[in-house]
Amino acid sequence: MANRAASVTRETSETKISVELAIDGRGKFEIHTGSKMFDHMLSHIAQHGLFDIKIQASGWDQHHLVEDVAISLGKALSQALGDKKGIVRMGHALVPMDEALAMVAVDIGGRGYAVIDAKFKRKKIGDMESDLVAHFLQAFAHEGRLNLHARILSGGNDHHMAEAIFKALGRALDSATKLDQRIIGEVPSTKGVIEG
Repeated sequence: MANRAASVTRETSETKISVELAIDGRGKFEIHTGSKMFDHMLSHIAQHGLFDIKIQASGWDQHHLVEDVAISLGKALSQALGDKKGIVRMGHALVPMDEALAMVAVDIGGRGYAVIDAKFKRKKIGDMESDLVAHFLQAFAHEGRLNLHARILSGGNDHHMAEAIFKALGRALDSATKLDQRIIGEVPSTKGVIEG
C-alpha cells in the first residue's frame, strides 16, 4: 500500500494556508486557524476519521479563511487518494450529540457536489459564523471531488448540531477511504476510472 498522504499550501492576498493530511493515521491533529471553534470542528474530522491532520492558517477575513482551508483540505484528500484504486468509495455516518442527530453521506466518485440541510438559530457558534459550516462543506466537496450530503435530523443547540456534522463527516470519510482487500488494484467504478 502506497503512502496515502499529501501536503497542500495556498497563499492569496487574503489567506495563507498549509495543510498536511495522512489518510492512514491515528487521529492526531495540530490545527491553528485563528478560530477556536473552527479548530475544534476540524479536529473532529481527524479524530473520528482517524486521519492525521496538520493545518496552519491565517487570514484577515473568516469567510475566506474557512473557504481556503476547505479548498486546501479537499485538494489534499484528493491528492492523497491518488487513482482511488481499492477504496470503498462510499461511506455514511449517523452521529448523535445529546439532542442533535446528524447524517453525512459521501461518495468519492470524482464529482464535487454538496447538499446541506443544516439550519442554525444563531449567527455565530462560539467565534465562528454559523453559515460557514455549510460553506466549508461545499468548498471541501468541490475540491475533494466528492458528493457530500449533510443533514441535521434533529437538534436544538447549534454547537451540538455543528459538532455532530463534523464528527459524522470524519466517520463517513473514514469508511469511504478504507481499502477493500477484495478490489486492491481496481478502481471502484464501472467506468474503470475515477477522475479528479
